[in-house]
Amino acid sequence: MEIVDEEATKPEGWLDDEPDEIDDPEAAKPEDWEEEEDGEWEAPKIDNPKCEEAPGCGEWKKPMKQNPAYKGKWHAPMIDNPNYKGIWKPQEIPNPEYFELDKPDFDAIAAIGIEIWTMQDGILFDNILIADDEKVANSILEKTWKPKFDVEKEKQMAEQAAKDSSEDLSEIQKKIFDILYKIAFIPFLEPYKTKIIELIEKGEKQPNITISIVASIIVVLVSVLFRTLFGGKKAAPAPVKPAAAAKKPSAPEAAAGSSGDKDEKEDDTAAPRRRSRRET
Repeated sequence: MEIVDEEATKPEGWLDDEPDEIDDPEAAKPEDWEEEEDGEWEAPKIDNPKCEEAPGCGEWKKPMKQNPAYKGKWHAPMIDNPNYKGIWKPQEIPNPEYFELDKPDFDAIAAIGIEIWTMQDGILFDNILIADDEKVANSILEKTWKPKFDVEKEKQMAEQAAKDSSEDLSEIQKKIFDILYKIAFIPFLEPYKTKIIELIEKGEKQPNITISIVASIIVVLVSVLFRTLFGGKKAAPAPVKPAAAAKKPSAPEAAAGSSGDKDEKEDDTAAPRRRSRRET
């Protein structure tokens, strides 16, 4: 079918002494290589870079070409076999036990079993139709199945939208609870920390009361801030100086306070005052 192309000549620049592949000069024998167990190490081969620039490498041989005189392999032509009678099979005759019913006596179909192996849930079957006319089946499909399918499709899309929004809401609620936990650990809310944490945990179990939880914690926070800022602390009473450290009044002060001394004497007569040890 093919013959050597005698007219072919070796291209100029052909490298007869260069192999197509050479040892990788950058490869090195692994440190854990053991020749007794692993055998003699040989570097991996790479394409000879000299062959990329040259027309070719190695021993050059004249290429093969299609033989113009080739006519293919001869074989005897095929003819119909005059003795062939085909595959034998027994002759068929009318079945003497065959009969037909004008009105078949079948039991009513009470149930239909459908077995499906699938990893997908939410598959429902209803309105199963058994018919022998495709036009009738398509007509019933348009009148009964399609309207119901459209309604269920809209409901499914609405449920999916509600699910997506609830997932977004749950993310927002999670961020809110994180902030409330940080508020619970504010130092001036230490007396209320346990109660606030209990409210937050209750809100995590019942997300529908998140707003109430937030409002309650805000009320507690505002109340504590208001009490801290405007309630104030009671002023401490001025320290009483001991009797020995008290200064004696001057003459004008004594004159001005004579009436007061008189009142004090009257009070003394009414209720004798306990005298200190120094006064006695």
